[in-house]
Amino acid sequence: MRLLHTMLRVGNLEASLKFYCELLGMKLLRQKDYPGGEFTLAFVGYGDESDHTVLELTYNWEVEKYDLGNAYGHIAIGVDDIYCTCEEIKARGGKVVREPGPMKHGSTVIAFVEDPDGYKVEMIQLSSRAVTANQTQESQTELATQ
Repeated sequence: MRLLHTMLRVGNLEASLKFYCELLGMKLLRQKDYPGGEFTLAFVGYGDESDHTVLELTYNWEVEKYDLGNAYGHIAIGVDDIYCTCEEIKARGGKVVREPGPMKHGSTVIAFVEDPDGYKVEMIQLSSRAVTANQTQESQTELATQ
């Protein structure tokens, strides 16, 4: 088994495609209108669906806004240079809602951006995540040898 996609309902498909494709660098993999159901599905991601998890953007025709509720958290994307990535997102009109920096009670460097519908996207500095994973592995090895 593997995770295939996460579905997000969007109020403006074009704005969402611009955000995920132009600001976050994803590719539009496929898009199809379903006139009988009055909705459109668009799949975006960083690689082919055959070997990558992707986002399914669901646009229900004539629905412009959703109540996001309080159960949904965020999606996360690993980046090589979180500071540069956030500056590029801001320069292109994107909204950074939490500037890059270490997470609370940890050392992983994170930031949050917001898509046109208000969904949060966490950016994670990949190098800081690798350091944290190595530190955890070293600590576990040290504990096992004591």
